[in-house]
Amino acid sequence: MNKFILLFAVTTALVACNGRHSTEKDSALEYEPREEITLNDYPEVRKDTIVEDYFGTQIADPYRWLENDTSEETGAWVKAQNEVTFNYLNQIPYREDLEARLTELWNYEKVSTPFKKGDNYFMFKNDGIQNQSVLYIQKGLDGEQKVLLDPNTMSEEGTTSLNGMGFSKDNRYMAYGISKAGSDWVEIHVMDIETQTMLEDVVNWVKFSGISWYKNGFYYSSYDPPAEGSDYSGKNEFHKIYYHTLGTSQKEDQLVYEDKEHPQRNAGAGITDDEAYLFVSTSESTNGNSLMVKDLSNGGDFVVLVNNYNTDNYIVDHLGEGKFLVNTNYNAPNNRICLVDIKNPSQENWVYFIPEKDYVLRGVSLAGDKIIANYMKNVQTKLEVYDSAANYLYDIELPGIGIASFSGDKDENTAFYSYTSYITPTEIYKYDLEENKTELFFQPETAFNGSEYETEQVFYPSKDGTKIPMFITYKKGTKLDGSNPTFLYGYGGFNISITPRFSAINTVFLEQGGVYAVANLRGGSEFGEDWHTAGWRLNKQNVFDDFIAAGEYLIATKYSSSEKLAIHGRSNGGLLAGAVMTQRPDLMKVSIPGVGVLDMLRYHKFTIGWAWADEYGRSDTDEENFKNLLSYSPLHNVIQGTSYPATMVVTGDHDDRVVPAHSMKFISELQAKHEGPNPVLVRVDVNAGHGAGKPTEKVIEEWADVWSFVLWNTNSKVNFGTKTEENEK
Repeated sequence: MNKFILLFAVTTALVACNGRHSTEKDSALEYEPREEITLNDYPEVRKDTIVEDYFGTQIADPYRWLENDTSEETGAWVKAQNEVTFNYLNQIPYREDLEARLTELWNYEKVSTPFKKGDNYFMFKNDGIQNQSVLYIQKGLDGEQKVLLDPNTMSEEGTTSLNGMGFSKDNRYMAYGISKAGSDWVEIHVMDIETQTMLEDVVNWVKFSGISWYKNGFYYSSYDPPAEGSDYSGKNEFHKIYYHTLGTSQKEDQLVYEDKEHPQRNAGAGITDDEAYLFVSTSESTNGNSLMVKDLSNGGDFVVLVNNYNTDNYIVDHLGEGKFLVNTNYNAPNNRICLVDIKNPSQENWVYFIPEKDYVLRGVSLAGDKIIANYMKNVQTKLEVYDSAANYLYDIELPGIGIASFSGDKDENTAFYSYTSYITPTEIYKYDLEENKTELFFQPETAFNGSEYETEQVFYPSKDGTKIPMFITYKKGTKLDGSNPTFLYGYGGFNISITPRFSAINTVFLEQGGVYAVANLRGGSEFGEDWHTAGWRLNKQNVFDDFIAAGEYLIATKYSSSEKLAIHGRSNGGLLAGAVMTQRPDLMKVSIPGVGVLDMLRYHKFTIGWAWADEYGRSDTDEENFKNLLSYSPLHNVIQGTSYPATMVVTGDHDDRVVPAHSMKFISELQAKHEGPNPVLVRVDVNAGHGAGKPTEKVIEEWADVWSFVLWNTNSKVNFGTKTEENEK
């Protein structure tokens, strides 16, 4: 979860409350745990008398008024809550030092995997702490790198980000999307690459869309403009596909596809590389899609390849004469590649091309005359190379246990792949397909010494005995005596795998003796579709049980203790953190639910929330689904008089994926019913959305606050060594 206007009351308050304190410190930057923070009273929050009937069960919803994101009262609520939160955070003595160190650790050059269009190579680069990465262009591999597009120049706050690109067949034009303040709404612009000048073309109200070029224009998906005041919370319905011709206004765009009978279906268009076929995929949720293709040479009708939503199907390539390679999990939970003939298109007639294996196929790339299959085996990348007839040739040897992403072109024998792990910043390798040779193309230099740390993978039993993998990263020589602050992260849903990758965010915690653990819960795609369905719908409790068992394992094996354990997740993972802290408040000391789905009875009523119903079920369809959702919905399982862990709910005012009302209602309920000394706070970021495109500056500030909150409430020693003349500056 694959993407609010409160600025009038919030901006000034955040500038004042979020200011970093600048008190004098001793030369030794070491802080012993101590209890001297004042927690101000929580704001008084109005309660409505709204009660809703669900299959004979009466459910109160006293904070429903917070769903009105543009109201003055909601703005005042945000201001008051942020004042309490930032007053608390400002008292943590090492908060400023954590932010400074995190900035140092973040400040290294980052380069994306290059890709080629025509004679030019493109790549994204970030010099260190630029708010947004910059798109560079160079002619050939030896050409001079030049800035092509710098989103940092598009807004003063650095809150405008790039969101998708598409290139014309002759590689002269590039259409690109921009997103503002983290919103899922996208605005498409067009550049003439040769002259690096902008065209007048602008396309608005694009959402959940690719940009697929065909001849003198491109296909895109959009919704009708939202009603005034509901840009970030209104329900998104009746997704449509349009074709935009260069040099014309958006109102002249050709409507290519719509479904007037099914408002809650999404639709996307694509073009085969040879521009021979248009294909359209529709979906009812985040799982499963229909697929149809149209021969653009004869103007005929669409031919349906898949007419249901039971499987995931993606066109890899058109081989000619109406024959396609399709990546599918049809009768293959771990995915496979099939050969599909448009003359005999039904799924039962598809022919195996690269058969299913006992580990998961994540995708394939075509490069030179080879097929590179990217597999995941025990949550680690395995790159297998095949010839054009699908005969296995060899594996590409990777630098270690981690995750790789491949980028190639059918007309080129030079390709690239990236590699990363929990302790290795992303490296880029150049790969010669003819010679099967790899050479290092880019290796970053960072202030983090990864050689001092190690990652191990363990498999622990969940409540029902299922073995769950978990990666644990810590400094070499760490004593397992239960005294280590430990940060446990998970997601567990939507067929999304959580794989090893480097993040500067986590390095500052590791340097403070922290243990960073990632549990690969059911509900994800780590072991194929069967792993996914074991953690969705009525099986959702398995995910929470897996996460609880991860915490219990870390405590039993002395990595940590219940007084040192913090849990975190974002989006669907925010639901995870909220559900586990309400089910087992004794298990952890700290919980950080980020941009979470926390009201499971009403999630489907906002923006794209209806599309998650296939994953969760809906409270208004039948009593079984209602009772299941009610059993774990964090908002509805806060118990009066319970002592909950120290909690900081994190959200953004422009989050139009998981609207901030989830977080606002949950923290209001928590503050009303929680009893005990632990703080329960909410941090509402302004001009920030669900996470994608968030400026580096805001990310660093947020995580300095998170780590400060975690380390303080786990009573951990914090040590930055001794100030030198250099770091005094």
